[in-house]
Amino acid sequence: MVSRRLFMLGLVAATMSPRAALAARSHKHFVLNRKYAPHNVAFPFEYDPGMVVVDPRERFLYLITRPGTARRYGVGVGKAGLAWSGYAYIGRKEEWPHWRPTDDMIRRDPRKYAKYADGVDGGPRNPLGARALYLYGEDGRDTMYRIHGTNEPWTIGRAVSNGCIRMLNAHVENLYDRVEIGTPVLVL
Repeated sequence: MVSRRLFMLGLVAATMSPRAALAARSHKHFVLNRKYAPHNVAFPFEYDPGMVVVDPRERFLYLITRPGTARRYGVGVGKAGLAWSGYAYIGRKEEWPHWRPTDDMIRRDPRKYAKYADGVDGGPRNPLGARALYLYGEDGRDTMYRIHGTNEPWTIGRAVSNGCIRMLNAHVENLYDRVEIGTPVLVL
């Protein structure tokens, strides 16, 4: 069992950036469920190529690559009561972004978030991970929701976030390179 765990961790680490692989090694029991690994899948719904569709219930993000086909990634999503849904677009993209908890997060859990009120600079310890895609509403305003990396890889496939869509750092890096500012996003 231990050798299988190490083998699987090696497979996951091989798909990550060097920083993300280092972080994953520190989580000795983390093994990504295969269903959350990125791969191309049939996608029977009609959306334009280039669009991002997030299915929080199933914990998947789809990048539509052509009619009937999508690149599927496993994600972590908002916990009960904190999930967001609707149409948005990618209004900004950042590598190793600065993070600050929202005022609502600080109010909900001051013990956990108040110490970060001034924010956290980008880097491996930052909760937004390696990349962030900032979601803006049709009115042009920041929704305060993000598609971003995570320094907690074991949260992929779970409903644990404050509403954002989490991805493994290597996966969000891949998505980041595939989408442009203005890309439409639908969260079901």
